[in-house]
Amino acid sequence: MQSLKILMLCSAFGLGTSIPASASSSIWYNSEGGQVRLVTSGKPDEAGRVQGVLDIALKPGWKTYWRDPGDAGVPPQIDISPSTNVASAAFSFPPPQRHDDGYGKWAGYDHPVSLPVTFTLSAADQPAIIVADVFLGICETICIPVQTRLTIDPASDADNAKDAAQVKAAFAALPAPPRPDFGVNVLPGDHETLIVEASFPGDPEAADFFVAGERDYMFGAPLRSQKDGKLVFTVPILDRPSTTPTDGGLHYTLTSADGAVEGLLPFP
Repeated sequence: MQSLKILMLCSAFGLGTSIPASASSSIWYNSEGGQVRLVTSGKPDEAGRVQGVLDIALKPGWKTYWRDPGDAGVPPQIDISPSTNVASAAFSFPPPQRHDDGYGKWAGYDHPVSLPVTFTLSAADQPAIIVADVFLGICETICIPVQTRLTIDPASDADNAKDAAQVKAAFAALPAPPRPDFGVNVLPGDHETLIVEASFPGDPEAADFFVAGERDYMFGAPLRSQKDGKLVFTVPILDRPSTTPTDGGLHYTLTSADGAVEGLLPFP
């Protein structure tokens, strides 16, 4: 989305800082396209993990991005380095939707969405204060970068039933692991294409495939075709690292009328 690049370079609109909160959720940060806050629930588990969500209350007509925003957007980002006793924070993503804004096709959400986030404490038995610098794009006809600092003491209201229910629902809505009858199989491609065969329940017209450009990969929108009665997605590889990584893989999500799965693909 070229308009997002222009706004990011030319304007500081959307910058803000929240005051510290004395509860397991932060105060709302208000932007032109909606509101953003952090919510946590419960005490850390034995591994020192605290579950939470980035709660994005979009106004009607506004959208925000999935983990891969296409060739001109920005994915949601979180920096917890100002925190006390917090080692890391990792987003998970509910199933996205395909959008076309006239500049390109990209993956995201056109409704209020809670992005699950897992905070890992440095020491599970020590107090923690989450101070998170959050950055994301919220888009209508143009995209506006939203940047704010959200602060939480997750132990101050760890038994809050409303917060617990919201966090539980967000994690429950994540895509399931792939299975033999619902997932993808990588087919032979070439240096410029990633090709997968999809298996899924329900109507083929409702199915869609999303792959995240990571480790210097960049992908175009997938093309749909049929092969031996199977739905095949051919994804253009727009850019790739000079050397193919040998560890990890690429995150993908396969959506259908009956749910979604996610997993990792080998690097093409």
